[in-house]
Amino acid sequence: MNNINFYGMRTIILMKLKIFFKEFQYSIIAPIVSSIIFIIILATVSEFYNLTSNDNVHFMNFVIPGIIIMIIIQETYANISETLIHMKQMGSFNDILMSPISGIEIALSFIIATLFIGLILSVINLIVIKLFVDIHFYNIIRISFYLSITAIIFGSIGCLIGFISYTWDVQQSFFNFLIVPISLLSGTFFSITSIENDWTNFFLFNPFYHLVSNFRKGFDINQSYNLNVDIILVIFVFLIVYFTLYVFKKGYKVIN
Repeated sequence: MNNINFYGMRTIILMKLKIFFKEFQYSIIAPIVSSIIFIIILATVSEFYNLTSNDNVHFMNFVIPGIIIMIIIQETYANISETLIHMKQMGSFNDILMSPISGIEIALSFIIATLFIGLILSVINLIVIKLFVDIHFYNIIRISFYLSITAIIFGSIGCLIGFISYTWDVQQSFFNFLIVPISLLSGTFFSITSIENDWTNFFLFNPFYHLVSNFRKGFDINQSYNLNVDIILVIFVFLIVYFTLYVFKKGYKVIN
């Protein structure tokens, strides 16, 4: 990568964003509808449980950041992996491979595009949700940071699965058995203080739980952050991105 093809990378990024906005019914409206449905259901539940267990936080203010992270996790993975599989099945992905751009640059372009998609989705969802619930953004930098690394992690995973897969079965299996459990069982809808002590260590060693919990802190005025956790999360992001770039560079199972 002595000579980085910035023009080629920009072309791929703009192409992916164009597809994202062109298919707005699935990429933008569908996640918003999902968010609204969750809010309606959980708002009804919160009438009975106004406070989360052992936390002096209103239930809806607690759960909304979890909903946002859940949407970003699922959509960034699904959006890029579905695009790659569709391009490979249509044969258009071969055009990118034959262009004067390296595998690493192709992967970086898709990851950057997915980062933009994740941020766009989160902003739109937060705007819509604020129409229903009074939420506050006390630490915009922290909120943006955790949204960004979440989009990068699952965008990279989506790139990896889309790159090595040719059928929707693999993509959907990975989504159902890994992405969905991660997005729903990482403290998205509940506090760690409300679970049994035997499960506490499971969450404390779960990096995705820390993504959710630290992102949630950006909406609370009285929260402290652990710099060591941030460093570990950055290293975790680096390892996932590095592995994705390595697979793209090797070109594993690119052409069927």
